[in-house]
Amino acid sequence: MTRNRLYLITGVLLAAGYGWLLYAWDKAHRSDFTPCIFKNTTGIACPSCGNTRSVLAVAHGDFADALLINPLGLLLALLMMALPFWIVYDLAAKKDTFYKSFRKFEQTAGIRWVAIVLVVLIILNWAWNIHKGL
Repeated sequence: MTRNRLYLITGVLLAAGYGWLLYAWDKAHRSDFTPCIFKNTTGIACPSCGNTRSVLAVAHGDFADALLINPLGLLLALLMMALPFWIVYDLAAKKDTFYKSFRKFEQTAGIRWVAIVLVVLIILNWAWNIHKGL
């Protein structure tokens, strides 16, 4: 993937994510609001169930609640806060630090034992989501 394509895709995903959060912010007060297509179809929480509520908890400054809802939400919130500034910095300074970091992450995640650990962590998070009744 080229640098410009990565930055474009990341920008589109960030815009969609912020749009989703604005939509969800309005719906979050409803207890029956469940945006997860997987859960609505199967009745079982997916590994990312609770991410929206977790990110909204971070937005309200409630980090402990965000962690309890879904730990992945904290990572997602951090990425959503940092990536726009990182990309703007790279574009303004004509650098590619984000691109190089992404490529390094790809290489690291491609190492078999690292990939296995990441998959196991996602499965454990999924089991925890199911156990919590998300």
